[in-house]
Amino acid sequence: MTKRHTLIPVILITSLFFLWGFAHNLNPILIPHLKKACQLSDFQSAFVDSAFFIAYFAVALPAGYFMKRFGYKQGIVLGLVVFAVGALLFLPAANTRAYGLFQLALFVIASGLTFLETAANPYISVLGSPQTATQRLNFAQSFNGLAATLAPFIGGRYILSGKTLDVEEQATMAANELEAYLQAEADAVIVPYMVIGTVVLLVALLVVRTPLPEIDEEASDIPDGGIKGRSLWSNGNFVFGVTALFFYVGAQVGVVSFFIRFSNQVAGVQEKTAANLLAIALLGFMVGRFVGTFLMRFIAPAKLLAGFALLSVLFTVLSVWVDGLFAVYAMVGVTFLMSIMFPTVFSLAISGLGKHTKQGSSVLIMAIVGGAIIPLVMGSVSDRFTMQTAYLVPAVCFVVVLLFALRNVNNKRVQQVIPAHG
Repeated sequence: MTKRHTLIPVILITSLFFLWGFAHNLNPILIPHLKKACQLSDFQSAFVDSAFFIAYFAVALPAGYFMKRFGYKQGIVLGLVVFAVGALLFLPAANTRAYGLFQLALFVIASGLTFLETAANPYISVLGSPQTATQRLNFAQSFNGLAATLAPFIGGRYILSGKTLDVEEQATMAANELEAYLQAEADAVIVPYMVIGTVVLLVALLVVRTPLPEIDEEASDIPDGGIKGRSLWSNGNFVFGVTALFFYVGAQVGVVSFFIRFSNQVAGVQEKTAANLLAIALLGFMVGRFVGTFLMRFIAPAKLLAGFALLSVLFTVLSVWVDGLFAVYAMVGVTFLMSIMFPTVFSLAISGLGKHTKQGSSVLIMAIVGGAIIPLVMGSVSDRFTMQTAYLVPAVCFVVVLLFALRNVNNKRVQQVIPAHG
């Protein structure tokens, strides 16, 4: 395809990065919101993340098989339609205020996103010159970061009411007044998610009507990478990388998802203000990727990862020890430090796999299921102790990332083009 003919396809595929980034980063708004509307504990509210991220584990392989059979364009269209259906399910979920239906809606959304994430990275690579593939991927990732910044700001404005009643206040209300309050909270998600569902369906229609090239996935001539026919799991560094990615994604999701609750507990920050602080933190996450990419020109990726992971451990522990806005700002700093972790761990884990690289990449994407598990642990700790104490859990996760980085300080074969996520 010529440059002129690839412009519209590039715009459409880039929009997918924005769409899944926006959907991902509404979850930190939904957690405190549904906690109120559905009267949940912190542990129960963490199932927002579990319902979402378990889809990556359950749907990743079926998505790959579907696209191998029917092609990437069909996979993208199906992913967008499934995404839209999940968004539209928020209407009956809000009307019934049924938490299980909210969870189903989130699972369906994430199932659609799994198709999109599986297809978007290879597609953006073939839409143009191979020499500029990395530039196109970085450009698309920047829209993912933009969405991460906008989602909590927009969600905080149009979903969060800023009104939270504690148990004692709810006990003093008449039954009809309490029901009206809870229903009003639940209804706040209807318009935003109806808009999202409509926009996603429009993008699906545009993809259907736009010519897109199919990707030729011929056998690679890449050497075996030292595995020599043995199981992929015989590579110790890869296994450690899968483990590190599991804990990293769990830490990232937990830190961001409970940020609003954490800010309120340690510094008395109201939910709308905390949502704006979260938007600033995620802006720092996006800036951190650019800063990290620049620093890797002078510092080996594994060494930079080790430094960022060590600082993340220290900042997270500090946020547990101190109170007030200083603790909140420490977690904003952690969000900046997390920015390089997913791509760097991913690259270090698949380096040297040779012909097993594609299989290894699929397994690493499935490790995103950590985002379904670690927040549950944090919610359970919060219910038993405090939300502030629960932030010791991501501190432990960052220790795992630190140990993996230290194992790879002499790794010279880090691939540069890696999948975007979150």
